[in-house]
Amino acid sequence: MGGSPLMAWLRSLGAERLSAILAARPDSARAPEPRTIGELADRLQRTSSAVHALYRLPLPALQAAQALVTLPRPAPRKALEELLGAERPDDLAPALDALAEQALAWPDADGALHTAAALRGMWEAPLGLGPEVRQLLTSMSSEELRKIAHALGLKPGARKQERLDAVVEHHSDPDRILALIDSAPPRVRALLEEEPEDVVDASDWALTERWLTERALLVRSYGSVCVPAEATRALRGPGWHAPFDPEPPLPALLALTAAEVEREAAAAATAFAGRAATVLAECAERPPAALKSGGIGARELARIGKAAGCEATVVRLVLECSYATGLLAYEGSSLLITEDYDEWAAAEPSHRFTVLLRTWWRLGHTPSGSRDAEGKALPAVTRTPPRPGCLAARQALLSAAASLPTGHGAGDPAELGPLVPWFRPFAGELPEDSTPFATLIREAGTLGVLARGALTPLGAALLSEDPAALRAHAGRLLPEAVGTARFGADLTAVVTGTPTARLAALLDRVADREAHSAASVWRFGPASLRRALDHGDTAERIEAGLREVADGPLPQPLSYLIKDTARGHGRVRLAPAACVIHGEDTALLAEIAVHRKLSGLGLRRLAPTVLLCRTALPAALAALRAEGYAPVAETDDGAIGVERAEPPRAAAGHLPRPRRAPDPATFPGLAARLLAAPDRGPVPDPENGVPFDSDTEEILAGYTTALTLTDIRQLAHAIHEDEPLTIEYVAASGERTVRTISGLGLGFDVGFDPPYLTAYCHLREDDRVFALSRIQAVQPA
Repeated sequence: MGGSPLMAWLRSLGAERLSAILAARPDSARAPEPRTIGELADRLQRTSSAVHALYRLPLPALQAAQALVTLPRPAPRKALEELLGAERPDDLAPALDALAEQALAWPDADGALHTAAALRGMWEAPLGLGPEVRQLLTSMSSEELRKIAHALGLKPGARKQERLDAVVEHHSDPDRILALIDSAPPRVRALLEEEPEDVVDASDWALTERWLTERALLVRSYGSVCVPAEATRALRGPGWHAPFDPEPPLPALLALTAAEVEREAAAAATAFAGRAATVLAECAERPPAALKSGGIGARELARIGKAAGCEATVVRLVLECSYATGLLAYEGSSLLITEDYDEWAAAEPSHRFTVLLRTWWRLGHTPSGSRDAEGKALPAVTRTPPRPGCLAARQALLSAAASLPTGHGAGDPAELGPLVPWFRPFAGELPEDSTPFATLIREAGTLGVLARGALTPLGAALLSEDPAALRAHAGRLLPEAVGTARFGADLTAVVTGTPTARLAALLDRVADREAHSAASVWRFGPASLRRALDHGDTAERIEAGLREVADGPLPQPLSYLIKDTARGHGRVRLAPAACVIHGEDTALLAEIAVHRKLSGLGLRRLAPTVLLCRTALPAALAALRAEGYAPVAETDDGAIGVERAEPPRAAAGHLPRPRRAPDPATFPGLAARLLAAPDRGPVPDPENGVPFDSDTEEILAGYTTALTLTDIRQLAHAIHEDEPLTIEYVAASGERTVRTISGLGLGFDVGFDPPYLTAYCHLREDDRVFALSRIQAVQPA
């Protein structure tokens, strides 16, 4: 694939340019960094890498790439400019720079442009031209070529190659082809001008096919006939140019000041940070239950949204980002907080926000998407494989906003949607969007990345991949957490801004949260205070804790309520026996003994102050509280039991850790080492010290998540040798099956999904497609 020109070009770059290419085309996290220029060149030319590099190209670069593969190799830059109709050489420079950054096209010492072999196989008919005449005629016999040459009036030699070269040379002149077509019957000319670039059924050309095929203006190919590229070019005429759009479209603009943009971004980011803290606090208190088929369903999303006071789309966004960050993890059928959550919750709002925002920027899907192509509701946090098109759409949206003139935003943020395909033609759009990329635009506004159709400093830091700038802007725009509350005589506590984790935990323990917005409101009541007392608090500790965080003295009504609730708390005590209910208030115990709704407890009065209960202590305690009593449980030594329970957490061994992309800070050093290293090393592409045997192995290693290197090699061998294999597979429904498959192959669907496995499934007796990430184990058939 022309490794020498590519290596020579890589060596000609300085460390800064080479570092930019490494940043644009980072290797998979499972593969170590390249050790030589030759190894880097090999990786840059692989098909899987080229496919994913296309997702990062803007429209002009993609148009230039498609035009390049139709030109002779290497292609003179002047020929490319003429084909695209570039009015100025500068119009083409950004597109060529983008291709060079992805190592899809590069210049040699003479300025001629080379292209990666993988890129040349991306289009069946680039620019609608189809195969060239040499490619179509190569498989013909010498006698068939003699007949074509004779029909064209040529006198080639007796050898097949001479006859082929003569026909190719004839068709290389557009004037000759046009003159030939002018001499054709009228029907021939009409049909060629109608559909010159399509592969059509031979029956449509019954009357004229013989005349055309005799002159190689139509060539049979696998039961159909197609027009050679030379004939199509000639029919388009000398003034035809390939599509080329060097400038993006411009939406209606709205003049904005930097202060206006920052003010709105700060409000959005602050609100999201507060909502995220509330959503995760609710998940800590009541972990969401997963559906049997996997993911968090609409009912649980609605419950969390109601408790946190935010929309289901925001809940989805928080849960997806938190799961990808590692703040949440599945344990059995529940989504639980992890140990990392405690550190996150104790941090400042700016840090909490930055963690989730950076995760959103790298997500391989659009987290708030809620409908599939058929309009059916989708669960959240389903652990689906990443879709490069969604990541490309996110990058394109911010690039589109960054392209607007300084001091302006889009008059309607929705108008940024049509710009996305210019910046990333393979950007993935959700089927539920009524306008282009509406869900993504709404997410960006919720996170403060876009404000009034303009890119905010937060979005600019994401786009430039500058973590330090992102932290600085977040620290400047988001206020610090508030550690005090204002208590009112109406038994409320109001916190203006984002409360600290300590303040939120205290108020959540002794009061019920009523409002979540720029100001959070808690309301005290007997039930909320009894809850705190049940967890082991005392009236004295509750008052002391509230005074510490109060912005002024505690109102008397609140102090009276705390003391009154504590006075009635624990008047009835439950002792384990199976169990015993006792207390000093004989009238109260007599009332409990004859309470009709408590008859199921099996109560028997042993003494005026003692009741025997045949129901176990936890159930009896819950039954009494349900009827409005305020009992407490005792330990074996007669002390009041403390019921505080730590929220359930996922075990460390169950935490799925996403593969981390290489740190951009390491690329300059890597570039310097590559330039100082020899062209080739002794061993290519090691995986944990062991070399990959094929590109298939490296592709499988990049997308399988549960397979060992031995399993990967066994699967690659089955693909190469067409051997059957038995796999353990988890379907999208969550069903785990063992299947024997045969006829294995790797599929690539540009613009949609990662590589997938195609095979005949003997269990289902049908051809099936398998997601690589869902294959759990492999063994011989």
